[in-house]
Formats: sequence, structure tokens, C-alpha cells
Amino acid sequence: MNDLSATIEDSTGSISSLNAETDELAGKISTTDADLAAATKIRDDERAAFEASEKELSETIDTLARAIVVLKRGQTGFMQTKGANKQLETLADTLSKIVSASWVTSEEKVKVQSLLQSQDQDEDLSLQPQATAAAYESKGGSILDVLGDLKTKAEDSLSSARKTEMQASHAYEMLKQSLETESANMNKRLGEATNQRSNTEETKHAATAELQETTASEASDQSYLADLKQDCAAKSTEWSERQKSAAEEVAVIEKAKDILSSGVKVFLQVDKSANVEDSMKREQVSKLLRDLAQENHVYALSQIASEAQAGGPFDKVMGMIESMIDRLMKEAAEESDAKAFCDTEIEKSRTKQKELSSKSDMHSVRIEKGAAAKAKLASQIKALQEEVADIDAGQSEATALRQKQNAEYQKSSSEFKQSADAVANAIQTLEAYYSGGAFVQMKTQAGPEFGGAKSDIGTTIVEMLEVAESDFTRLLAESESSERSSQSAYDELSQKNSVAKAAKLAEAKGKQGEVKSLELNLLNYKEDKESTLKELDAVLTYLDKLKPQCQTKVMSYSERKARREQEIAGLKEALTILEG
Repeated sequence: MNDLSATIEDSTGSISSLNAETDELAGKISTTDADLAAATKIRDDERAAFEASEKELSETIDTLARAIVVLKRGQTGFMQTKGANKQLETLADTLSKIVSASWVTSEEKVKVQSLLQSQDQDEDLSLQPQATAAAYESKGGSILDVLGDLKTKAEDSLSSARKTEMQASHAYEMLKQSLETESANMNKRLGEATNQRSNTEETKHAATAELQETTASEASDQSYLADLKQDCAAKSTEWSERQKSAAEEVAVIEKAKDILSSGVKVFLQVDKSANVEDSMKREQVSKLLRDLAQENHVYALSQIASEAQAGGPFDKVMGMIESMIDRLMKEAAEESDAKAFCDTEIEKSRTKQKELSSKSDMHSVRIEKGAAAKAKLASQIKALQEEVADIDAGQSEATALRQKQNAEYQKSSSEFKQSADAVANAIQTLEAYYSGGAFVQMKTQAGPEFGGAKSDIGTTIVEMLEVAESDFTRLLAESESSERSSQSAYDELSQKNSVAKAAKLAEAKGKQGEVKSLELNLLNYKEDKESTLKELDAVLTYLDKLKPQCQTKVMSYSERKARREQEIAGLKEALTILEG
């Protein structure tokens, strides 16, 4: 009972501690999830801002590249076609927007604004193409340098933005992995603490039930002990009275012997007239003993009766009677001791039998519970292993798909890049032709004037190639963006699968540890049950050995006691008759 109370107290303390731990873990998990959600929101905002900035910078670079190409073909074409060439107007509008960018210096802003403002001034010179070309030759190189610097800065800004985005994405992934790992560990510990609390509560409930049962059993034992003490006290009092009565009886018999001895001596000296009285005593004693022998079927009483009837000496007859009384008294004492021994041993053995049977039943229940828990854990482990196999299969499928996508990306990106480079080289070749020596030679001759059919065809071809280059560049950028998105999604899936697999493997490992613990407990329970059954068999064997000497086959103890008391009373009466 003290052990069970201690177990209940320890279980109560453990449950309280585990409740506090689970509450703390739940709070930390909630905080970690909130931090992850906040970090994810910040990352989404950063990604959206980067995508907008990337788009803006890409468009800026494209616009600057187009403006440089146009200016290289001839500064006056840029200014003299206002209202006729919508593309140039668009370039002008875009350049005006670039001026407001944060990465453009004040000097560059002034130069670009001067270029744009000069458009109005040069409208009056539109009828003098030779003069206009000469006017812009001196400042064209400076404008091209400014636009080239702006394009380089825009490209640097785009590269820096992509690098910053990559670093931020990497930092976020590391933070996310750390928070998810921390959350997974806390969730694992929360599950373990919850299971431990359930097991502890089960142990507490079992100990409480066993304590109640043991308390009831102890109360029953106390009640039985009180009744036994009362019975023993009554038996002791009865035995004391019987001893006292026997002592008085023995004293009376001794006195009768003295009287009888004295009477016999007188009889030897008296007159023969006493023979009639002695003969009557002999006859009376002989009849009493013979009736008693016939009723109880005792041969010794018949012998004494025959001896008294035959006229043997009174001393011999009285000695035979006293000897038989002593023998009967000894038998009564021995049988009383044997009965007390049998009652005690049988009661102790039956109590032990009941206790061992209860223990055996308890071990059987524990074995059944352990076997059921083991089967349940085996089923859960199998389910976890199947889930891990599903995760591995899904990861393998995703890896195969990612490899296929990457191979397609490598092929397409290479083709786009090669195509863009080829178009750029073709544009450079055509621009060199149309703006180089051949074009200058044609101007010195009487060939087509500036802005004639041949130059228009060259401009159209170059513009078409520029559009193609832009398309190839855009397709390459989209391909790279799609590859990054696919790789990011694959990395995220791999991370989730890794965390989930680790958690399930850890859970399966913990359950396997519980299975081993249950197997050890089951082995101990079975050994305890076998030991209890062996002890129970020994008790039952001992009870079987007690049956021959403790169970009455013909006459009960009370019947034997009554018959013995009847014989003793008859013998005492015979002595009384002989004593006169």
C-alpha cells in the first residue's frame, strides 16, 4: 500500500511536470509558427518588389540599348522623325522616365534632359539635314557615352538586385529550415511528452485501482485476523477450562484410588459377608462397561468388563480403568493438537492459494495488455514505414521530373543564348555596313540621298533583328525565371520531405524502443506468472498432502470427541461404583 501510494504521488508529480512542459512547448510552437509566417510574408513582399524592380530594370536596359542603336544610326533621325515614328517617341518617353530613376546621377540627368529638350530646337533644322548631322556630330559621342554609362549602371543595378534577391532568398530558406527544424523537434518532444503523460496517467489509474483493491483486501485480512484472534481466545479459554476440569478429574481419580486401595485392604481383613456386596459391584461395573463397549464397539472395554466379571482384584480392574482413562485423555489432547495444526495449515494454505491466484490473474491481465500494446505499436510502426516509403517514392518522382526540367532548361537556354548572340552579331555586321565605309562612299557619290530607299531597307532589317534579339533575350529571361521557380519549388518540397521523413523515422524509432521495453516487460510478466504458478502448484500439493491426515473419513472430530467423553464418563462411573 505504501509502494502504491508512492507510485501515485510520483505519477501525480510527473503528470503536473509534463502538463507544464506541454503547455510551454505549445506556446513555443505557436511563436515559431508565427515567426515563420511573418518571415514568409516579408520574403513574399521582398520577392514582389524584386520582380517589379527586375522588370523595370530589364525594360530600362532594353530601352537604352534601342536608344543607343538609334543614335548610332544617326543623331538627326532621332530628332527629325517626331510624330512620324512612334517607336522613337516611345524611346523618348522612356528616356524621360529613366531620368527620374534613383541610380541616375545629376550630371547624367542634365545630359539626357538636354538631349530630349534639343528636339524642339532641332525642328527648325529639319529641312537642313547636312547641317543637322554636323551639329550633332560633336555631341553625339557624349550622348552615346551617357546612355552607355546609364545602360551599364542599369545592368549593374539589375545584377546587384538579383544578387541581393538570391542572398535574401538563401537567408530566408536558412531561417525557414531552422524554424521548421525547431518546430519539428518541439512537435516531436510534444508528442513524446503527451505519450509519456498518457502512460503515466495509465500507471496512476492502475496504481489507484490496485491500491483500492489492496486496501479492501487489507481490511478483510484485518477483519479475519480479529475474528481469528477472538476464536483463538475462546478456544484458549475453553482449553484452560478443560485442563482445569481434567486436573480436578485426575485429583478425584487419585482420591478414588486411595480410597479403593484402603477399601481393598479392609476387604482382605473383613468378614466374608462383604463378598455379596463386592459381587454386586462387579456385576454392576461389568454390565456398565459391557454396555459401553457394545454401544461404542470398543474391545478394551469388553476386556475390562470380563476381568471385573471374572473376579479379578479390584486394584487390577481399577488400574485397567485408569490406564484406559489416561490413554483416552492423551488421545483427546493429541487429536486436539492435530486438529488445531490442520485448521491453521489449511487456512494458511488456502489464503496463500487465493493470494497466488490473484497474482496469477494480475500477471495474465498485464500480459494481455502488453501484447495488445505491442500489436498496436507494431501497426503504428508499419504505417509510419509505409508513409516514409511514400515520401521516398514522391521524392524520387520529383527528382526525376526536376532533372528532366533542368535538362530541357539547359537545352532551351543554350539555344536562346546562341540565337540572341547570333542576332546581335548580325545587327553589328549590318550596322557596320550601313553606317561604315560603304554608306559613306554612297554619300560621296551621286547615289541615293540620306533617308533613301536603301537606308530605309537597312533600318527595317536592323529593327526586325533587334526585335528578334529582344524576343530571344526575353525568352532566355523567362526560361531562367521558370528554372529558378522550379528549382525553388523542388528545394522546398525536398526540405519538407526531409523534415517529414526525419520526424516519422524518429517517431518510428521511439515506438520501436517502446516495443523493446514492452517485450522486456512481457518477459518479466511471463516469468513472474510462471513463478507464481509454480508456487501455487506447491501450495496445492501441500493441501493434497494435508487431506489424508486432516480430513475425517468415517467420523467427525465432534463425534469422536463425544464418544470419547462418553467412554471416559462410563469409566469414571465404573470407578465410582468400585469405590463404593
